Amino acid sequence: METKNIVLVGVGGQGTILAAKLLTTGLMEAGYDVKMSEIHGMSQRGGSVSSLVRYGSQVASPVIELGTADIVVAFEKMEALRAVEYLKPDGKLIFNDTEIFPLSVIIGAATYPTDIQVELEKNVSTLRSMKAGQMAEDMGNIKVMNVILLGSLVKAMGLTDINWEEIIEQNVKPQFVDLNIKALKAGMDAV
Repeated sequence: METKNIVLVGVGGQGTILAAKLLTTGLMEAGYDVKMSEIHGMSQRGGSVSSLVRYGSQVASPVIELGTADIVVAFEKMEALRAVEYLKPDGKLIFNDTEIFPLSVIIGAATYPTDIQVELEKNVSTLRSMKAGQMAEDMGNIKVMNVILLGSLVKAMGLTDINWEEIIEQNVKPQFVDLNIKALKAGMDAV
């Protein structure tokens, strides 16, 4: 199988790393060779967080070069704009239509771009905007937003034959298993 490249990007506290861990675990359990790398840019202070996941029959390195990602899943709008350069020309972008202002914007040293979706539409052939935060709030817990986005990724990449419910059961606190399974299904249904 040809190696597939996935980039997950977000802001610290959004659950990007947990989503990448669940994805990686599921892919390994399905028999793929998987490599993952993470970048935590001041993640505890609301900075950028990214996880690069590569899977296939044999993967030599966790590095994803610019212009080679099959899919980018962005947990925040500006992070989508920052990561779009990873996409290959026919790559897919799923982004959470939410804005989290970085410190520079909060203190007035910078402005948050207002034309992000327009820029994304100019540069991406397959684009899916989601209101994953609102979906999570409607389920009663904003923290499952990451699993909603994971569900959309699973569906978009055709990975629905993996037993994701079991992966969630093994990696999420027991009291949150049912909610996370519901969130995964909601994300899959949204694509």
